[in-house]
Amino acid sequence: MIYFPNCKINIGLNVVQKRDDGFHNIETLLYPIDVEDILEIRPKEEGETSITLTGLPIKTKSTSDNLCIKAYNILKKDFPELPNVDIHLHKIIPMEAGLGGGSSDAAFTLQLLNFVFELNLSLVQLDKYAQKLGSDCAFFIYNIPAFAYEKGNRLAPTTLSLRGKSILLIKPDISISTAQAYQGVVPKESEYDLLNIVESRPIVQWRHLIKNDFEENIFKNHPELKEIKDKLYEIGALYSQMSGSGSCIYGIFDKDLSEDEINLFKYPFVCHKTLK
Repeated sequence: MIYFPNCKINIGLNVVQKRDDGFHNIETLLYPIDVEDILEIRPKEEGETSITLTGLPIKTKSTSDNLCIKAYNILKKDFPELPNVDIHLHKIIPMEAGLGGGSSDAAFTLQLLNFVFELNLSLVQLDKYAQKLGSDCAFFIYNIPAFAYEKGNRLAPTTLSLRGKSILLIKPDISISTAQAYQGVVPKESEYDLLNIVESRPIVQWRHLIKNDFEENIFKNHPELKEIKDKLYEIGALYSQMSGSGSCIYGIFDKDLSEDEINLFKYPFVCHKTLK
């Protein structure tokens, strides 16, 4: 059985508080984008559960650190009858981009195991498993636009729809870990109501009303990212932002971009999509 774990973008991102557990409370809006990895899971007749990785490289210390393997192991504890499996993950979503690819792979692994082996877990139950794996993982269980708060793991509905708009995603050869991104941020209560703005204001106004708190410090250290954002506005983006903790920069447009416009960006990952 094959699934296609997709990525997400953040629209606005406020770091509002340092938590006692070492994490941070945030406010952001998460929107699914159909740039997808490829995930296949098959029962394994002999040997232990294993994973084969192809496509873009994945930075993990060992196989056991892979989120797909962690997702399998977390279910195995409660469902000992779960057979050993062979997982094949073909990576298309770049790592350390702020697109949530690893979280999506983990969430889709939970869902695929649930389906293939008829575990009969509800979305709420899958959500609880996903939250043990990472802050973004729960979002991909539901995989619909949502306002995320606390660690980013608590979700609230939103009426926002970007259907019919187009998006250009650009990831230069710059990688930023989440830990590095948080080093340059001073948490503070948000000065604006992010959910209200994205639901009630035209997209073209977002540029002056909302922001990603990670951008200021990261752009100082990587001015090329700011240049990409500026260029996206130059070619007509309604709104442009770095997604999550970076380093992917996206632009939302009310037009389809020409090949000439897309080819202005000579980077390892450039992807143009119509939003659903």
